[in-house]
Amino acid sequence: MWANLHPLFWLSLIPFVTAWMGENHFAQMPVALYGVVLLMSGTAYYILQSLIICSQGPDSLLKKAIGGDFKGKASPVLYLTAIVLAFFTTWMAQAIYVLVALMWIIPDRRIERVLRD
Repeated sequence: MWANLHPLFWLSLIPFVTAWMGENHFAQMPVALYGVVLLMSGTAYYILQSLIICSQGPDSLLKKAIGGDFKGKASPVLYLTAIVLAFFTTWMAQAIYVLVALMWIIPDRRIERVLRD
């Protein structure tokens, strides 16, 4: 239950930091904190995903569907990069946040392959 509540907590902070960014005209600190909340949301989701895989065993359907998990590994790296960039150029940090969102919007083919096999 706690593993499920952890990502929900971080996701509940997104409206706050989004409003703070807008009120402060995308200042450095709000843009960086937005990235921290996104990073922590992703980390919490990874923990939840890992616990589900542990409970289902190494041959679980979820483990097969995740595979190498390029998106899951690239997202935290991009978020950390954006957090650092937020203190130098906020527009670049925001562009990285959009890039990560677009990366996750594109549907995965890996799930379809696992279901076919």
